[in-house]
Amino acid sequence: MLIFVGLGLFDEKDVTLKGLEAIKNADIVYLEAYTSRLTGTDIKVMEKLYERKINVLFREDVEINTDWLSDALDKNVVFMTGGDTMTSTTHIDLRLRAAEMGIETKLIHGPSIISAVYGLSGLQNYKFGKSASIPFPYTSSRGVRVVTETPYDTILLNKKSGLHTLVFLDIDPEKGYMTAKDGLKLLMEVENKKSAENAEDAGTFENIVGNSIAIGIARAGSEKPCVYADFARNFENFELGGPLQILVIAGELHLEEAKALVTFANAPVEILDE
Repeated sequence: MLIFVGLGLFDEKDVTLKGLEAIKNADIVYLEAYTSRLTGTDIKVMEKLYERKINVLFREDVEINTDWLSDALDKNVVFMTGGDTMTSTTHIDLRLRAAEMGIETKLIHGPSIISAVYGLSGLQNYKFGKSASIPFPYTSSRGVRVVTETPYDTILLNKKSGLHTLVFLDIDPEKGYMTAKDGLKLLMEVENKKSAENAEDAGTFENIVGNSIAIGIARAGSEKPCVYADFARNFENFELGGPLQILVIAGELHLEEAKALVTFANAPVEILDE
């Protein structure tokens, strides 16, 4: 059997009792270490609590070189992930591969960043639209720096319906952890580019994202998570400390949501009058 176990948000203690039991009873334990990471702990501490050797899997091990799946044909194998299992489409694909091999699978869920965002920000969960992910800029084959516009376009689409956008921030083995400040800076770069292009065409352009309230959350699940809200154009103010961080671009705010942001995230008080 292959058992997917979500480890929760921050450290080794976030795992559920059911998840801990599955880990301790496993023949082999794997940890996926690229879509999310528990920044409040390390492998040695996890191995001590879980009483099992942890084998770390990287991106190529999960998406390409999945020979390790055959271990689950005749052994109990646990595949651990940060947050809740199956949140990443990569994990769904992995479960499908296991099913094609005739391997029985089981899911043991853990605390999720998605529900944590609702609780820490005070935003209402039914008011979120499609989520987005901001990758680090890359250099094209022509040596040009490229900033993807897809997350910006997703935010605009949600804004048209008054919906909030949950924005995941990139984790890269070489570039490290993207911060909320970094993500907002990239969004504003796209917006400024579009504004300049529109000006050249003698048109008008509304700085929708820059004038939106952004909420940055850092170290959810820890003893002292950081939650901060301000207009996205003020991205320089988003000094939230260490990883992991996540971002929300707000749509239309209900009065209760605005009160929560002012009370718990130090948001500008003028949002209460909108």
